[in-house]
Amino acid sequence: MKEVILDTETTGLDVKDGHRIVEIGCLEIDNYVLTSKKFHCYLNPERKVSEQALKVHGYTDAFLATQKKFSDVVDEFSDFIKDKKLIIHNANFDLSHLNNELAILGKNKINSQNVIDTLELARSKFPGAQNSLDALCKRFKIDNSKRVKHTALVDCELLSKVYVNLTGQKEPTLNLKIGENNIEREDNKKKIQYYNMVIKPTDEEVKLHKKFLKTKLKKNFF
Repeated sequence: MKEVILDTETTGLDVKDGHRIVEIGCLEIDNYVLTSKKFHCYLNPERKVSEQALKVHGYTDAFLATQKKFSDVVDEFSDFIKDKKLIIHNANFDLSHLNNELAILGKNKINSQNVIDTLELARSKFPGAQNSLDALCKRFKIDNSKRVKHTALVDCELLSKVYVNLTGQKEPTLNLKIGENNIEREDNKKKIQYYNMVIKPTDEEVKLHKKFLKTKLKKNFF
């Protein structure tokens, strides 16, 4: 089951105020394990970054002015996420910005039904607790020391580990079935049979064992 961990950084909080995306990061996972496939880009938002956003991610107007526009990467981005479930922390924020960028270009919006919001998962699992990405990393003992600023790929990497913990999928599911002479191990990719070797003692060995037991018991109790 292939899914995509996704995160964005923006010029500000609300698309209603004209804010745009400045970074998109995507990491593919297959059965909860990161693959080597990723999508990442910085974007020219064609507007200034707010002071609040600059403090969060640190991307300056001068740096972003040299980057590609969303229209330059939209096809590659769409191909990367096609037919995959999206895993996003606080999905309403990222989706509002992504769908705004897609709408500007007359492209189809991302269906929210195809998204898993890890913030909602966390709130359901830990009601009343702090459920920011940093708080969840602390709860699950995930090293987030690289998160000096909010950058898309670092946040995606951390979220992939948080997602595994939230869904209880630390290892592939194992089904153990014990038969007379074998044990079966099943996971999502393969099924392996292990055969037990049954060693039976000879008649002579049984006699010697009984003799040993009698001698041992007599010595200890009489």
